[in-house]
Amino acid sequence: MRARPAPLVEPSAPLAPERIARFSRQIMLPGFGELAQRRLAAARVLVVGAGGLGSALVPSLAGAGVGTLGLADDDIVELSNLHRQVSHGVADIGRLKVDSLADAVAAIDPECRVVRHTERLSAANMRDILAGYDLVVDGSDNFPTRYLTSDAAVLERKPLVWGAILRYHGQVGLSWHEHGPTYRDLFPLPPAPDEVLSCELGGVLPTLCATVGALMAGEVVKLVTGIGEPLLGRVTTVDALSGRSREIEYEAIADAPAITSLVDYELFCGVDDAAAQGAAASVPPISSAELLRRLRSGEPMHLIDVREPAEAALRRISGSELVPLGELVGGAVPGAGEGAIVVYCEFDVRSRRAARLLRELGHADVVYLAGGIDAFSSVAGELVHR
Repeated sequence: MRARPAPLVEPSAPLAPERIARFSRQIMLPGFGELAQRRLAAARVLVVGAGGLGSALVPSLAGAGVGTLGLADDDIVELSNLHRQVSHGVADIGRLKVDSLADAVAAIDPECRVVRHTERLSAANMRDILAGYDLVVDGSDNFPTRYLTSDAAVLERKPLVWGAILRYHGQVGLSWHEHGPTYRDLFPLPPAPDEVLSCELGGVLPTLCATVGALMAGEVVKLVTGIGEPLLGRVTTVDALSGRSREIEYEAIADAPAITSLVDYELFCGVDDAAAQGAAASVPPISSAELLRRLRSGEPMHLIDVREPAEAALRRISGSELVPLGELVGGAVPGAGEGAIVVYCEFDVRSRRAARLLRELGHADVVYLAGGIDAFSSVAGELVHR
């Protein structure tokens, strides 16, 4: 068993009577007391991401009594966020997420100081921002930000609590170079960009945000106060479908290259490489949910099925035109249609190629259906016919 780190933060001045009343049920916990609460009051916590995980864990940190919360996110609230990003509401659509989340914090504890970081985090500013905090919590949804945050935490000698969610699964871990392995010891290299599934295209169960966010907030409280056993060298995984969780242990990589500076993380994760491929990256995907929304709203679209006739005979999306990929490659021209061209196949391998080909032929408004008809049938099966 690893040695338990000392409490991360020195305590604040003794609490005022009303603050003792506010946190009385927490102060009463065995091994906690007023001293732990005063450490929380003095703590400065940077939260990266104000989306699904951020909107779940930030209110918990404010409720627990963290004195200063830094919120880093440059995104705005959208309608599609609200099912899982529950600190934002309908009235917040179009607002910066950090502003909406700051309002949620103020409603919980007006004495909690909120610092808003609305600039995009990068190698140029991350260390300067992190230097003003005791630890960082990463609830971001992309690998460039995850590696940026991890490396900055190593260089600034700060602990990093991180979490990740997708579909029905979540992970929570702790990276702290001074006391154990780091995020890079678990994930030395990022996955290829075309292997990364986003929440937009893969979906996420909203209750998973609350579960993983609560576990992340718990790690922050343990680090700040020194109670319990932090997740050093361990990752907790959650399967929301089965209700089971398990723990994965890992060690530091002995010959891992040292982190000496921050780099271009878009390039490191292959995002710039994908963009450099031109037409290959310029054809965006459309999710099954977004296609369903467009169909329900009656937006003009030209659906093109690039599978073989035998496949289309088994199931097809109503109103689509069958133009097999081989015929497209051979020079076949799809019929005229209104609106965007939406290309689909069984999954999305052939449709990606077909969409690129159509773009090269001069069709500007082309997308491919992520996951193909296989994914769409699970979202809107009544619109898939034989």
